[in-house]
Amino acid sequence: MPIKVYKRTSAGRRNASVSIREAVTCRTPEKSLLKPLKKTGGRNNSGKVTSRFRGGGHKRRYRMIDFKRNRDDVAAEVKTIEYDPNRTCNIAVIEYEDGEKRYILAPIKLQVGQQVRSGEEAEPRVGNCLPLSKVPLGMDIHNIEMTPGRGGQLVRTAGGAARLVAREGHRATLLLPSGEMRVVNAKCRATIGQLGNLEHMSVRLGKAGRKRHLGRRPHVRGSAQNPVDHPMGGGEGRRAGGRHPSSQTGKLSKGGKTRRRRKASSKLILRRRRTKRGVQLKV
Repeated sequence: MPIKVYKRTSAGRRNASVSIREAVTCRTPEKSLLKPLKKTGGRNNSGKVTSRFRGGGHKRRYRMIDFKRNRDDVAAEVKTIEYDPNRTCNIAVIEYEDGEKRYILAPIKLQVGQQVRSGEEAEPRVGNCLPLSKVPLGMDIHNIEMTPGRGGQLVRTAGGAARLVAREGHRATLLLPSGEMRVVNAKCRATIGQLGNLEHMSVRLGKAGRKRHLGRRPHVRGSAQNPVDHPMGGGEGRRAGGRHPSSQTGKLSKGGKTRRRRKASSKLILRRRRTKRGVQLKV
């Protein structure tokens, strides 16, 4: 069973669960691919809090991931599959024939000892990276580029998989996990397969301390704050806001559009993503 549920030995253990990470084969990271990760506590370079309720947490080191996969026509062997504290999916160490090592995102069914390749001549197998012009229609892909040569930007989370549904000329149509249908350049690269660690969303932290270890501080409701701190705050006794729900800066929270109106890439979206109510947003 990929998720272990604790016995109710204390209030903190009740309803808590943890992933046993059965796909992980190595507990120590590759030292040559690590670099320091500085914490900000949600503050910008002026010291002002720009992202609330962030701070603390366990110390981490950043794993340098190869999102570009630009070593073409060179075979690489999968050495280990590791846990990455900076993302939800697992990562894998691959070693090329000349001894160079790199981190890549680990899809389902990627095995230690397997050979992976990248480039136009690569076969459409799990772990291989190739342009969308060479990917068969209907295949699951991840780590998708939005601009050729820039590196993967789409579908990089645990269990994520997009689908190539159509291709015409230099344009390829993708169905993203959110339900959005988007057009990208067929020269953009993508990796074959669905990302692993599917049980990530089923883990229950169970207590506040585990949330603090992740660097998440307590989240305070706007209606529980003072009017000087939040638009929803204040009032005699408990009040349900007294206005339409909004953020700390006054931006409406429900139903308001957050995408810039004249963004150039809007013409590349054929169908907007699903909302919580299951209704498609209009472009």
